[in-house]
Amino acid sequence: MPLRLDEMRLHTRISLVLTALAAALVLALGSLWLKQTRDGIREEVEAATRVAEQWLTVSARELHAGQDGWNNARLLAQLRDVGRIRANALEVVDAAGTRRYLSPGPTYKAGRAAPGWFSAVVEPGFAARRVDAGELTVILHPDASRATLDAWDDLCAMAGWAAVLLAALFFTVRHALDRALRPLGQVMAALDRTGRGAFDIRLPVFPEPELGRLAKAFNGMADRLVEAVNDNVRLGSESELNERLQARIEDDRRSIARELHDEMAQGITAVRALAGAIVQRTADQPALHAPAQSIIAVTGQMQDGVRTILHRLRPQQDSPGASVDDALGRYLLAWQQQYPDIRLGMQLAGGDEPIGDSIVQAMVRITQEGLTNVVRHAAATRVEISLRRLEAGNGAWLELVLADNGHGLGAPTSSSGCGLGLAGMRERVATLAGEFRFDSAADSGTRLCVRLPLTKIYPAEEAK
Repeated sequence: MPLRLDEMRLHTRISLVLTALAAALVLALGSLWLKQTRDGIREEVEAATRVAEQWLTVSARELHAGQDGWNNARLLAQLRDVGRIRANALEVVDAAGTRRYLSPGPTYKAGRAAPGWFSAVVEPGFAARRVDAGELTVILHPDASRATLDAWDDLCAMAGWAAVLLAALFFTVRHALDRALRPLGQVMAALDRTGRGAFDIRLPVFPEPELGRLAKAFNGMADRLVEAVNDNVRLGSESELNERLQARIEDDRRSIARELHDEMAQGITAVRALAGAIVQRTADQPALHAPAQSIIAVTGQMQDGVRTILHRLRPQQDSPGASVDDALGRYLLAWQQQYPDIRLGMQLAGGDEPIGDSIVQAMVRITQEGLTNVVRHAAATRVEISLRRLEAGNGAWLELVLADNGHGLGAPTSSSGCGLGLAGMRERVATLAGEFRFDSAADSGTRLCVRLPLTKIYPAEEAK
C-alpha cells in the first residue's frame, strides 16, 4: 500500500514539494518553448514556401514567354531533378486535372514522424500555393513534418535532462534536509523520555539558530518540570507528615483519655467512696466527719475536671460516616452545659448525608479549639456557630463559621496560648486541603471561617 503524503517523513515531504515546484516551473517553461517552437516552424515553412513560389513563378513566366526552348516537358524534367523543395512537396497537374508529377517523400529522418498530438500542438495550418505554368499547374504543399520531428526530438532530450535534474534536486534537497533536521531525532527522543516521566535529559545547544532556541526552550521546560515535581513531592511529604502527626495526636488523645478514665477516674471514685463511708460512720466525730466531707467535695470537683478533660480529649461523636450535624450538635450541647454564662447560637445545616470521619473529626476538633480560645482569651458573652454545605465548582464544601462578641485577640502569641491553637487548626485544615481564615480586632470580636472539601466515604472506611 503506497504511503500517503502525511505519513512520509518531513524531509521527504519537503523534498517532494520543492521538486513539484521545480517541475511546475519546467512545465511553464515548456509551454513557452512550445509557443516559440510553433512560431519558429511557421516562419521557417512560410519562408521556404515563398522562395519556392518565387522560383516556380519565374520558371512559369519563362515558359509562357517561350524563351530558350522552355516547354512543359523541360519544366517537368527540371522539377524531377529538383525533387522536393525544402519544407514543401511539389505536385504537377495538367489542364484535365491529371497528376503529372509528385515529389518523393523526405529523406531527412526518413521513416520517422512526431506523435499526432504533438504535431497538432506545434504545427500551424498552411494553405497550398498554386503556380500556373501554361497547360500545367504546379501546386506547393507546405510540409512542416520534419521541423516538427526536430522539435519532438529536442523536447525528448530536454525532458530527459529535466527528469535527471529534478531527480538530482529531490535527492540533493532530501540529503541536505536530512542532515539539517537530524537534531530533531534527539528532540523527539528527549520528548518521549520526558513524556514517560524522565526529566533528567537535556538537549545540546545546536548550531542552527532555530534548533538552538528550541533546545534552550526544552531545557528550560525540563528544569521547571523538575522543580515542579520536587515541589509536589515536598508538598506530598509534608501533607503525609501532617496526616501522620494528626493521627498520632488522635491516638495519644485516645490513649490519655483511656488512662484518665481507667486509672485516675476510678481512683478518684474509690477515694470518694471511702470518704463517703467515713462520713456515714463518723457522724458523732466532728474531727473526722468534716475532713471526710471536704474530701467528698474535692473529689467531686476532681471528677468534674476529669470529665471535662475527657470530653476535650474524646468528644462524643458518631462512628465513621455519621452526620456532622449530630456529632457537632452533641458536643456543643455538652459545652453549653459546662459554660452556661456564654450564650451559644447554633445553625447546623451540614446535611444528613454521611461524610468522611476525618471531616467530622476535624470539624469537632476545630470547634473545640475555637471555643477554648473564646473561653480563655475573648471574654465573650455570646458565640454564634454556623455549619453549612456549599456547592462550588465541581465539588461540595463544608463551611464552619465561629464568631464571638469578645474584645478580640489582637496578634496571637505563643505566650497567650491561642497562637499554638490557631497553628494546629491551620495544619489540620491544610492536611485536608481546605481553606482557613481568622479575623480578630480589638473590641470587635473574632471570626473563624473554615472550609473543607467533602470526601466520599468508602466501604473500607465504614468498616473501621
